[in-house]
Amino acid sequence: MEEETQAESSASSSINDRDTASSATVDVDGLKQRILERRAKVGVIGLGYVGLPLVKAFAAKGFPVTGFDIDDEKIAGLRAGRSYIRHIPSEVVKGMIDSGRFRATSDFSEICGMDAILICVPTPLSKHREPDLSFVERTAESIAPHLRAGQLVVLESTTFPGTTEEILRPILERGGLTAGSDLFLAYSPEREDPGNPKFETSSIPKVVGGNETTAMTLAVALYSQIVPQVVQVSSTATAEAVKLTENVFRAVNIALVNELKIVFEKMGIDVWEVIDAAKTKPFGFMPFYPGPGLGGHCIPIDPFYLTWRAREFDLDTRFIELAGQINTAMPSLVVRRVDEELDRRAGKVLNGARILLLGVAYKKNIDDIRESPALRIMKILQERGAEPDFYDPFVDQIGMTREYSDLAGKRSIDWSHEALQKYDAAIICTDHDDVDYFELVAHSQLVIDTRNATQHVKVDRQKIVKA
Repeated sequence: MEEETQAESSASSSINDRDTASSATVDVDGLKQRILERRAKVGVIGLGYVGLPLVKAFAAKGFPVTGFDIDDEKIAGLRAGRSYIRHIPSEVVKGMIDSGRFRATSDFSEICGMDAILICVPTPLSKHREPDLSFVERTAESIAPHLRAGQLVVLESTTFPGTTEEILRPILERGGLTAGSDLFLAYSPEREDPGNPKFETSSIPKVVGGNETTAMTLAVALYSQIVPQVVQVSSTATAEAVKLTENVFRAVNIALVNELKIVFEKMGIDVWEVIDAAKTKPFGFMPFYPGPGLGGHCIPIDPFYLTWRAREFDLDTRFIELAGQINTAMPSLVVRRVDEELDRRAGKVLNGARILLLGVAYKKNIDDIRESPALRIMKILQERGAEPDFYDPFVDQIGMTREYSDLAGKRSIDWSHEALQKYDAAIICTDHDDVDYFELVAHSQLVIDTRNATQHVKVDRQKIVKA
């Protein structure tokens, strides 16, 4: 027993000696200086709606940035100066490439040359509505063999509290590096709002939580170079919780106004008029608006990350789950309203009806269809025997999605008076600014407006039904 204790003590001493030695070889001050001088090499993993804007923000401040992605087609496009995100024009990408400040690659062995590594990969839900961290885990496994002492690694993907410390850290440490001495680990949630002209990555404050003090110091130094304010919190788990709180707040309030819409509709009251009047109160009220359901990669997904995590602590998140049920039910309610109005106005049924969906992007003025409620509405219409088409000035064709693969390849119709007249009903799912709603109402038989997009149309109001 004594020999075992001595052996354990010796092993512990060896580990401590190794940590001390490796820590001594890490030039933290040098890394911080490179960051402050904007010479630090920044690697961004995942070049989607979060990663590419982040690349743009760092490149604009003079940092040398390398973008990593497993999609070779995407990499080839970026190298050629082509953008696949509407609000980042191709000329911006080409400018970054030509300046030498940005390069894209699928070779993860180049991770070893980076000073800071920012992980921006998807965190979807499984078909059972449980967190799917496979992208985070595979990314960590891909970069772990190529990490070296003295690098800063920051996770930006939205996830549940504990992910950075309990899932990411053990995988990264498999290569022999230790977080806090050899490797510096932090979490800083993305706060992108695609299509919002008022805010972009470089103008939105960044929340940062470090694995320990040095990681926090380095992460704050890094993000301070590209954003106006860095908000420090006490841990990576706290930073993870901040992101979930922001999106749970939106999901719950949207569910509330969706429920109010249903209640007020039965009373003959217009919920949009109510909200417009209520928001004139200068305190104690924040306007949220109803719609056909939630879309995007965050709000429909993130609350379920928290409810799942809460169950590990034997806690029920009834309020959040109820909000999820209300929002998830909205597409079916929209279809039911179409069915009722077709029957009431023309004695028609959904089976065989031609229905046009206005907008398949999940929000106005963008080309992103992730989790779009329009796709769910289209699927339900098909199941009911209807013949749905769509028009979207931002989306030429529906791409491949995990849940609606059978809709992939479906193309937007050409806008014309003649085309509009062929449909039994049109559903406004997304209130893009580039749609002429006066023409839509004039040449449609029935318009189901889920976004109050026709509020300024004064002629043919009898054709419009808010839903």
